[in-house]
Amino acid sequence: MIIAVDGPTASGKGTIAKALAAHFGLPHLDTGLLYRAVGRQCALDGGNPDDSSDALKACAFPDSLLDDPELRSEESGGLASRVSVHPGVRQALYERQRGFALQSGGAVLDGRDIGTVIAPEAEVKLFVVASVPARAERRFREMQAAGRAVSLAEISADLEARDKRDRERAEAPLTAAPDAVLLDTSDLNREAAIAAAIAIAEAKCPHS
Repeated sequence: MIIAVDGPTASGKGTIAKALAAHFGLPHLDTGLLYRAVGRQCALDGGNPDDSSDALKACAFPDSLLDDPELRSEESGGLASRVSVHPGVRQALYERQRGFALQSGGAVLDGRDIGTVIAPEAEVKLFVVASVPARAERRFREMQAAGRAVSLAEISADLEARDKRDRERAEAPLTAAPDAVLLDTSDLNREAAIAAAIAIAEAKCPHS
């Protein structure tokens, strides 16, 4: 069984994907982390994330970079959004994600184009959304807990800018697959959002 979990930043898709993977005993891939690694590597190389050539070179990042806690920062998230607009970058990372999705037994992947591009044949497709104020508040609490100094207004502005880039990019824009189930987590706590996602998946694949 392949489960695709898509949605914008801080919608709760990562938490939901991890919980689904644990519930069904499936491996999980946070595909956004790959793009964050490309963005981070581009910055480490002194490159310009808006330049397709610099971004493509950064796709050769070492696997060890995926363990860098800096990838979870707001800066790396912004860089990921910028490098992800380049078709060459998306193609370079496509095979890696596709191979993970097609492994024996299935998998859970979360990102922005899993149900539409990476694994359109997924048996379960979720499109997780939440309002900008709700998402900004969640990310603000995360950053505070991590000891990072950032304002709620800055986070809101960054989320809106990131959403715009993700929705309007020419290659694999952020959009729900026609057969995806919409899950709005704006007013749901962590436990309720996970329970709703599991119920959706079990309804789609009752014998899994």
